Amino acid sequence: MSFLFLRMPTIRQLYLEHVAQTSELSLMLEVERAEGMYIYDTSGKKYLDLNSGISVSSVGHRHPKVVAAIKNQVDKHLHTMVYGEHVHQSQVAYAHKLIQQLPDHFESVYYFMSGTEAVEAAMKLGKRYTGRYEIISCTNAYHGSTQGAESLRSDHEYSQAFLPLLPGIKHIRFNHEEDLAQITEKTACIILEPVQAEAGVQPPVDNYLQKVRKRCDETGTLMILDEIQTGFGRTGYLFAFQKYNIVPDVMCIGKAMGGGMPISGLVTSNEIIRAFVKNPNLGHITTFGGHPVGCAAALGNLEALLDESIVDSVLIKEKLIHHVLQHPIIKEVRSSGLMMAVELTKRKYLKHVVAHILEQGAIVDYFLFNNKSFRLAPPLIITKEQIETAGQIIRNACDYALSKY
Repeated sequence: MSFLFLRMPTIRQLYLEHVAQTSELSLMLEVERAEGMYIYDTSGKKYLDLNSGISVSSVGHRHPKVVAAIKNQVDKHLHTMVYGEHVHQSQVAYAHKLIQQLPDHFESVYYFMSGTEAVEAAMKLGKRYTGRYEIISCTNAYHGSTQGAESLRSDHEYSQAFLPLLPGIKHIRFNHEEDLAQITEKTACIILEPVQAEAGVQPPVDNYLQKVRKRCDETGTLMILDEIQTGFGRTGYLFAFQKYNIVPDVMCIGKAMGGGMPISGLVTSNEIIRAFVKNPNLGHITTFGGHPVGCAAALGNLEALLDESIVDSVLIKEKLIHHVLQHPIIKEVRSSGLMMAVELTKRKYLKHVVAHILEQGAIVDYFLFNNKSFRLAPPLIITKEQIETAGQIIRNACDYALSKY
């Protein structure tokens, strides 16, 4: 007598069949758990996280303050009503704590779930507050993948697949002062990153952001900074605008905001944000923005950053990483704090370096608009010993890539 044994599909097979894919090259790392600086796969292999989920897990994975805040809020309540209708203690507590860390101009937080939502709202706010429709962004910038945010992207080879996009968008070159003349009395707002991330970490030079601020003041244009990647200590300051000595009119925040939970926000003055209140009423609404659990996690995350002086050590760690990343095929390391791009001498080395780093038990990532560099954005809690380990892994990977050619 024979029996037919049916083999159950693996989680990898089910993932490919039922979870929508974004590319044909998914990393497909099967995550079992994560703690501190490390991610563990289902075989028990440990990976040193040098990516932070693209700058999300800045206080490390499952920080005790974040986990405790989540558990405490779950024991009270979850969603009760769309944003802006009920008073939630966690929303109020977080907004109050955050505003205390910022210049006087910032008075109010509008909550969302993702960074691209914050950008969409900022675009609407720029139009509504100024009564203008033209919006300017920078070439090689990335602000999200929804229709409005996608319209801010300059690489038409990608965006042409989704045309027509939002009208009234102009692009200028980041760090090119001569292009600022394109900001005029017709411009509602300019949206830019204080450090261009997906271009391969391009910090501002020659007081560029101050010059943008000056031009916006001259033309009555709102200056909107996308601090979604740079925020919450990544550049060595709580926010990059503090590092580069300017104050924007509006700031978009997200990624590291929730310590691993999905939450984002738009921060500005009461005067500006009230443009959403009248003509029309409910000028911007969201169901899950400011979810009580997300806000509680964000408060735990912010308290960890402040109470444990995590941000204070970022610039020291930046120097240590520069020191350990010396290799013949490393051409340059660009950085602003622990937001880093390692550029290689030849493009062909990149895939071998990134793949071999993973094989050795560490995680880095690529950039959207720079095909000769890989991203380093470790949790801000990385130690000196872990930096030295990371440096050895990366140098080994560079040796391996060099041996292939």
